[in-house]
Amino acid sequence: MSDVRGTSELSGTEDVLVHIEDRIATVTINRAAKHNAMNLEVFGALGKVFTALDADTELRCVVVRGAGGKAFSAGADISEFESVRKDKAAAIEYAKTSNPSGHAVVTCRHPTIALIEGLCVGGGFGLAALCDLRICGEGSRFGVPVKRLGLVESPEELEFQVKKYGATAMLEVLLVGDLLNAEKAYHYGIVNKVVPDAEVEAAAFEWARKIAEGAPLTARWHKKFVYRLIDPAPLTAAEIDEGYDAFDTEDFQRGYKAFLAKEKPSFVGR
Repeated sequence: MSDVRGTSELSGTEDVLVHIEDRIATVTINRAAKHNAMNLEVFGALGKVFTALDADTELRCVVVRGAGGKAFSAGADISEFESVRKDKAAAIEYAKTSNPSGHAVVTCRHPTIALIEGLCVGGGFGLAALCDLRICGEGSRFGVPVKRLGLVESPEELEFQVKKYGATAMLEVLLVGDLLNAEKAYHYGIVNKVVPDAEVEAAAFEWARKIAEGAPLTARWHKKFVYRLIDPAPLTAAEIDEGYDAFDTEDFQRGYKAFLAKEKPSFVGR
């Protein structure tokens, strides 16, 4: 059944669009003329959008993309730095909006896929890192060339990039500053899959549909557990106990009984 909702209602701006269909949400940074560079309004809107999508338990997956087909995102909009990020005090204020937006992406309960066409640099590179999976085209380019600006990625901004891609990859990205091609990005684990440029959209939504077909609670728990295990702190008794909660769900009953009956399961998220 198709359920179509969205446009800019969730974000409050035409620069971030949301489309929901068949339990898959597509979040589009809609600034193609600026290669989808993200201004402060966009960061704020992303925070609102992902907070709202997290609360929508009917969803199964979220796809993030840039408009226009030439860039996922060229990063933060440097043209507004003079007014909103010109010194340390301003940068700290700026981060009070940009960092929570990233947190909202990471903590969204639904699996997220970055659909990457063209450039994926700076803040766009960071946004892609916050997504669970990344698919790009053969012509995509990746990097964080902030050495040319004299600014620094804060530990808060770098946290997920280092955790996911490792220190070796990020030191090259930050210190050398060259843009990586898709092959190198795949080698470093920066992307999960590389396809011909014309097939990126189809490949991303193929994965989204596969995720949507599965048990939603299973996907949400696995996402939660994997990120928790990045933290070296020992698991608590409650966290260990939670690992068995799925066996008390209606979806587990539906799933294994459908398997035994050689039928396709119908999951309800309970």
